[in-house]
Amino acid sequence: MPRIAGVDIPSNKRIEIALTYIYGIGRTTAQKILKEAGIDFGKKAGELTEEEVAKIREIIDRDYKVEGELRKEVAMNIKRLMEIGCYRGLRHRMGLPVRGQRTRSNARTRKGPRGALIKKKR
Repeated sequence: MPRIAGVDIPSNKRIEIALTYIYGIGRTTAQKILKEAGIDFGKKAGELTEEEVAKIREIIDRDYKVEGELRKEVAMNIKRLMEIGCYRGLRHRMGLPVRGQRTRSNARTRKGPRGALIKKKR
């Protein structure tokens, strides 16, 4: 099981898919990395040689912001929005959808489970 950017890559998956287990690397980025390293997309992660793993690791360290560094940057961006008090920052602070989605009928992921509605009979 190769370890790249502090993440154990699953060795039974194709390297193209296995690289997406690293936070900040998706399919397109994984394909670009493999193309630059000269590695076949269909090769299993467990079949990689140490040189190939080192090449991938070096490309990621040099060109991409991943894992902790990227998470920190995203968190700092959200914190900045909340501090300056812009609309997006207020939505983050209130735990509501930030990108213009409706909240009257949906948004349960952000708002959490429904509160118990107490209705009195008159």
